Amino acid sequence: MARPQTDLEAGREHLLDIATAMIEERGNAALTMTELAALAGMSPANLYRYFENKDAVIEAIAGRWFAPKVAIMEEVVASDLPPRRKMYEFYARRFALVRAMWERDPVVFQTYCDVGEEHFEVVRSYVDLGDHHLGEIVAEAMADGHFAGLEIDETISLINQMVAPYVNIGLMAMVMPKLSEDKLARIIDALFDGLSAVDRGARAVTGLRAA
Repeated sequence: MARPQTDLEAGREHLLDIATAMIEERGNAALTMTELAALAGMSPANLYRYFENKDAVIEAIAGRWFAPKVAIMEEVVASDLPPRRKMYEFYARRFALVRAMWERDPVVFQTYCDVGEEHFEVVRSYVDLGDHHLGEIVAEAMADGHFAGLEIDETISLINQMVAPYVNIGLMAMVMPKLSEDKLARIIDALFDGLSAVDRGARAVTGLRAA
């Protein structure tokens, strides 16, 4: 007889609690299906009713990690804020959330950075989702006359390079004390006030001359 979906979901959540604790205490290498089953007080065969393998567990943990960030992105994109303010909130709210996690335990935070790097193929879908939502904001900004002469994909790429410390958790962990919402706001203002395809004199020349 099939178990009620609510029981399956509750069982999955309980297993994810245990798996998360294992990773936070001892790192990704400590997570094995055999030990997860043992800590959960069930047989490996029963565990596989909930997760088919370790990769499925990692995917579910990633889903937990990114769920509040995805909710923030969706809420901001759906808001009636002007594009400039919308882009700031798009990054600032997620940054504040991640910074709070870092402040609670920098060691555990670094563990998540390591897990994300090791399983980047799982993380990639969330990165792509972020780019999709950023593209929506960029399109609104372009409709208001910003980012003149640039295509949406190029604009997304340029913005990603400039705000990387506020979204790339590995880089964020290295420079966290130097990051702030005020600095982020100045970056966003600089993007809106100056980012375009116009050559203002900074492009490379063919050679250097003595003054």
